[in-house]
Amino acid sequence: MGHVELPESDISGPVGLAGARRPRAAAARNRGALPGQLWRVPGTVGRDHPERPRARKKPDPRVPLLVLTDLAGLGVPAWLVLRAGDRPAPLTAAAAAALVWAAVRAARGRYAPAVPGGPSGGSRGPVGDWLALVGVLAVLLAVTGGGPDPATAVAALVPGLVLAVLTGAAGRLRTTGRRVLVVGEAAGLDRAVRLINSRRGRPYTAVAVIPVGPAVPDCGTPAPGRLAPEPADDDVSTVLGGAFAHDADLVLVAPGPQLDDDRLRRLAWGLHDGGLALCVLSELSGVAAARVRPASAGGLTLLHVAPPLRRGPQAALKTVVDRTGAALGLLLLSPLLLGVAVAVRLSSPGPVFHRQTRHGRHNRPFTMWKFRTMVADAEARREQLSAANESEGPMFKMRRDPRVTRIGHALRRTSVDELPQLLNVLRGDMSLVGPRPPLPEEVSRYDERELRRLAVRPGLTGLWQVSGRSDLSWQETVSLDLWYVDNWSVATDLGLLARTVRAVTDGRGAY
Repeated sequence: MGHVELPESDISGPVGLAGARRPRAAAARNRGALPGQLWRVPGTVGRDHPERPRARKKPDPRVPLLVLTDLAGLGVPAWLVLRAGDRPAPLTAAAAAALVWAAVRAARGRYAPAVPGGPSGGSRGPVGDWLALVGVLAVLLAVTGGGPDPATAVAALVPGLVLAVLTGAAGRLRTTGRRVLVVGEAAGLDRAVRLINSRRGRPYTAVAVIPVGPAVPDCGTPAPGRLAPEPADDDVSTVLGGAFAHDADLVLVAPGPQLDDDRLRRLAWGLHDGGLALCVLSELSGVAAARVRPASAGGLTLLHVAPPLRRGPQAALKTVVDRTGAALGLLLLSPLLLGVAVAVRLSSPGPVFHRQTRHGRHNRPFTMWKFRTMVADAEARREQLSAANESEGPMFKMRRDPRVTRIGHALRRTSVDELPQLLNVLRGDMSLVGPRPPLPEEVSRYDERELRRLAVRPGLTGLWQVSGRSDLSWQETVSLDLWYVDNWSVATDLGLLARTVRAVTDGRGAY
């Protein structure tokens, strides 16, 4: 690779790409180098490497389909409305409106790939596009003169907006399965790889790592090269070579003392010149991307983090959705609730409902209702089973609990035993979506971090319900609940309610 051995080398062991040793005092030599000289030194592995030509990005096959959907979704209804209203040249007007619609969508980046895990526009994306379309068409009509009346024009354009929302073409295209090369010191690198590869359906996959410094990572991911503790002139070639060797299309850097601001900036120059995208790991965790807004001040890149939703229109809307959903649920499910009540009463001696004291928002106790799934003296027998507890936290979990009745197993697997909690939602003690409501003895063992779960109303369902339920460890349950507490929104609640149907049908983790 054209490296030379300098006398001041003080690092033993292989470094660089594929174990090649590299200079240690290169940082001083590089300070006066021009960017073009620095990143195009002999031996640099770039996209124009003779053995690996610059890869051409293949066009996304979904783009033509989305464009065609937008053109037809607005053009055809507009033509029908204008024709029904006996407007002159309805086909020409509809075609012009459809072309402007597609142009507006393209200009606003709706056909460009999105960052996986980044914020989506939701329904606000197409609404903003549609308002821009109305503005552009209004200007065109004012310039050309004539045109349909405003009511007819709006009626002609609304179907395009509705179709964009319903088909999910609102935001930018989603990319999945990006192959990531992680660069960083061993500790941060191990943490990043572990978290990235631990999620189901993950948008990123860590395929290789480039450690910085002599420490050896233990993440079990291939390490095609290594960076020295100090900046060197082959930092970029080592990272690019590792990325090309494992077909990575994104480099994720975990900053640390050995990857300071100046070294990271120079690495970014080289990666971008080499055709690779760069992503920098933030120390923020448990914060949804929609709450983060980048800004700059004094040459610094700042991340503004919005506070969690606690009051305002979204909180009021959540209350309305909770109460309305609970009332409708009780009304529509009343035949099922009646049948389950009769079955519970006839299957074993004891009451139909099991009432428990749980702790809700701001640690306030309330009485939670559910169908009885255990024998009548289950609480008295719990102490005898304490040694069989399968949870490492304050919760009691037992996969084959002998106290559960035969019908109780079926009710738990389908989560039907939780339906009486719709009464708690209607009363305002609970929400349709939220953290799991804890028992008083559990709360008494909470630390400050776990107590934050009680900052919102507990839920009939939640992230824990759709992510494995009782199969989750205590720490996994707490992490999911804390994420929800800080990042909930009405849109998130509706999505979790939809995912709950699949989780209940699947039945995994329910016992």
